Amino acid sequence: MAAFGTVFMPEMALTTFENDQWNKAQIVSADSINLHPAAHVLHYSSTCFEGLKAFKHEDGSVHVFRMDQNIKRFAQSSRFLSLPEVDEVQVAQMIMDIVAKYADDVPLPPGSMYIRPTHFGTEPAIGKAAVPSLTSMLYVLLSPVGDYFTGGAKALRLLLDETGMRCAPHMGMIKSGGNYASALGPISKARVEHNADQILFCPNGDVQETGAANFLLIDGNEIITKGLDSTFLHGVTRSTILTLAADLGMTISERDITVSELLERSAKPGVEAALSGTAAVLTPVGTFIHNDKEYTVGSGEAGPTTAKLRQALNDIQWGKAPDVHGWLKRVK
Repeated sequence: MAAFGTVFMPEMALTTFENDQWNKAQIVSADSINLHPAAHVLHYSSTCFEGLKAFKHEDGSVHVFRMDQNIKRFAQSSRFLSLPEVDEVQVAQMIMDIVAKYADDVPLPPGSMYIRPTHFGTEPAIGKAAVPSLTSMLYVLLSPVGDYFTGGAKALRLLLDETGMRCAPHMGMIKSGGNYASALGPISKARVEHNADQILFCPNGDVQETGAANFLLIDGNEIITKGLDSTFLHGVTRSTILTLAADLGMTISERDITVSELLERSAKPGVEAALSGTAAVLTPVGTFIHNDKEYTVGSGEAGPTTAKLRQALNDIQWGKAPDVHGWLKRVK
């Protein structure tokens, strides 16, 4: 398939907020957006988005995975950015309607239909640097996708960065474009200078997240990951993996972990590390790079627990295992 997220369905669901109310959602051409050059989003980054997937099962039915959690986070991001309060019921219907329209185009596993709800301020007012936009636009875009990592789920190389942060601490739990843009420079530099795939941001030694995914350390029967706070994104896939791990009898430790403890544990045989996210699913980490020295994580290859958890998640998404938690919403 084409590179992840570069192919789009020709139409999308769209609504606008004007005169203190949301207009009726419509299905429109995916290239039909018109913005005033003074639009709030273009100057003051009043924008947030979500990422979720729809899956096609063997019987031809199509199901959206954990839509409720993504919509709640979408509403939270909008609220924290002082965008107009989203109508969660309307957003859910927009997702269901546009996915239903293109249900026949949802790829079979391991492919899926990536769903990208987006919300941004549209008011043309460049004097509003410290004032919210009174108008906004919200759309739901679809992209049929395959594997996020075109070479397969190979073990990644992560540069541990103790000096920088992915974004401002109070912005971490907001899924906003500016957070990703702020991490692009350090990540690009890490690729050139260290042949790293990503940066694991560890400000002052506190292990947090990479530029686009949550981080998990697997030591025997225990999963260790940073406890939820405002400094990093509260991943839906992270939450899902932790639930599945608990179902398998694993111990879940949501707590702070330092770089020193991370490197010490990663040297043990059998230890695994992974990144979780809607696009990446659960991707193994094989190498840490710290102070110009490389540290192998366990065997340095994809480990069995990471593979087992990824498969457990995929089996539910693909309809091959019971959905005991009610995570799937049937579209067709």
